[in-house]
Amino acid sequence: MLNTPMGRRGMITTPHHLASQAGLAVLREGGNAIEAAIAASASLTVVYPHMTGLGGDGFWLIAEPGKPPVSIDGSGASGAKVDVDLYRAERLKAVPAKGGLAATTVAGAVSGWQLALDVSAQWGGGMSLERLFEDAIHYARQGFAVTSHQETATRRNLAALKKAPGFAQTFLSRNKVPAAGALLTLPALADTLERLAASGLDDFYRGEIARSVAEELRNTGSPLKSEDLARHRGMRRRPLSVGLPCGTLFNTAPPTQGLASLILLGVFQRLGVEAAESFDWVHGLVEATKLATRVRDAHITDPHRMSVHATTYLSDHLLDRMAGEIDPACAQAHNLPARDGDTVWLGVVDGQGRAVSCIQSLYHAFGSGIVLPRTGIAWHNRGCSFSLDPEHRNVLEPRRKPFHTLSPALARLKDGRTMVWGSMGGDSQPQTQAQIFTRAVLFGQDVQQAVTAPRFVFGRGVDGVPASDLKLESRFSPELVESLRVAGHVVETVSPFDSIMGHAGALIRRADGMIEGACDPRADGVVAGW
Repeated sequence: MLNTPMGRRGMITTPHHLASQAGLAVLREGGNAIEAAIAASASLTVVYPHMTGLGGDGFWLIAEPGKPPVSIDGSGASGAKVDVDLYRAERLKAVPAKGGLAATTVAGAVSGWQLALDVSAQWGGGMSLERLFEDAIHYARQGFAVTSHQETATRRNLAALKKAPGFAQTFLSRNKVPAAGALLTLPALADTLERLAASGLDDFYRGEIARSVAEELRNTGSPLKSEDLARHRGMRRRPLSVGLPCGTLFNTAPPTQGLASLILLGVFQRLGVEAAESFDWVHGLVEATKLATRVRDAHITDPHRMSVHATTYLSDHLLDRMAGEIDPACAQAHNLPARDGDTVWLGVVDGQGRAVSCIQSLYHAFGSGIVLPRTGIAWHNRGCSFSLDPEHRNVLEPRRKPFHTLSPALARLKDGRTMVWGSMGGDSQPQTQAQIFTRAVLFGQDVQQAVTAPRFVFGRGVDGVPASDLKLESRFSPELVESLRVAGHVVETVSPFDSIMGHAGALIRRADGMIEGACDPRADGVVAGW
């Protein structure tokens, strides 16, 4: 755990050490939490390209002391000409995960950056995009070391990725997977970042970059058009919240699964569990996950098409009722499919106590696999969350937002602390958030201990293949594993610090101004502060 005292200082945690250093440099130069987050986010689009990029989506929670938190929805909708018939004409039963027809939704992350910078300007922030993108441009042009996670993701998905337009030329070396430690440059992406810095972020949707992106997407077989980019705007939304005895928890509204994260913790708190790594802790969180997922999968969709308001399920009455459905000794059946996802979460707290919880993603590894050659942009595949079943709550329709697993977390505690935390991991993000929060806040563990400690995940699939078992790192005691099996859980043990448990992080700012931070040993990041 890293601590830093109050003053004109701050702290950042990201899953890649170069991104953390980029954000720290901004803080040291007097930048605020949002500006540091933008610098880190831009760097992550370069040095963690299998996880995030300019061609992906993102969501933000931003908290300023004494004011309600702000939520930013930087996600895109399907194109105006994108519908079920388009895929049926290709004799497809689902939106594909790779290739041109996987690139069905506008990338919204850059619009989220702009809305965040608008908030920063209200704080007096004035750092230029040239400065905020400086590190990202340097690494894209001069090169960075491929991580073991990037190598693994590339090898695991190579058969599909090699067929995607532009991928091999960008991310392979002589048609082979670059090994961890190899130097990789992304010169076209460096040019695009320089263009955005000079012309402004709006250029991504309504300028020269937008025209190039639309033409290149068309060449790959994507149904997205220039008018779809031009129509896109990021949105500010009111975050969801739930009150617990320890304080108020916040998460993002639909189309994200933030509701599931809050339901999970709201239900679990009612179970009266007293210690982490006990049977009651694992069983309680898993059973609460099943209930939260059931609500999520029944209702969460594009917010304009929700039939029930998300806050309905955060009432004390319904949380009490759901908690009462949990058998304290027996696992409930649960057969709903789960999705994986490659994502980055980052957190920043500055010296004024302003806090950022930000998450960005291409969805699956390298998204659609498409890399636009002139701009170097890897395009996401979030559209494969759509269903081609007309009766499904997330049926593919024109100009509709897909369901998102992305869900950054933030809490204001009654003892004066502010906490930001989150993780990658697709459907399992709420579980990871709950494990870290319960350890650090409910059971008083050191925040780094809470992130490093052994984790479990229920229903985490890999590369789009669903799973319905409970995976525990082998660091849990054999006695606990056996007690879970006796209770009816289908248990598999995995290696210590397995990435399937997510890449998490957390920051806690105490009432006295001291900031505590943690990064995940399962990733490549650091906590950086001064």
